Amino acid sequence: MIPLELKINSPRSLLSVTWDDGAVSLIPASVLRARSRAAQQVRADVEGKARSFETVTVTNAEAIGSYAIRLVFSDGHDRGIYPWSYLREIAEFSGLRNENG
Repeated sequence: MIPLELKINSPRSLLSVTWDDGAVSLIPASVLRARSRAAQQVRADVEGKARSFETVTVTNAEAIGSYAIRLVFSDGHDRGIYPWSYLREIAEFSGLRNENG
């Protein structure tokens, strides 16, 4: 799956992804931050030190080639790279996927 459009809402708390199959995913910034694969976040998860990111917002987004997006969050975390397949997996996990677009 490849995204056709990525939008961050104006409070910067939600990423909207329109996929090439017509599905639209609405992914909260807090979920994206919690699901970061950056080493620091993975280690915290393994050690059972997961934090709540309810107030975290997306402050910047940058394309990584044609395969991923790098998100920067309001808590300073800037090492999260989200390949399209992983972004879709997060969307399906979060339960905020709109099949009708």
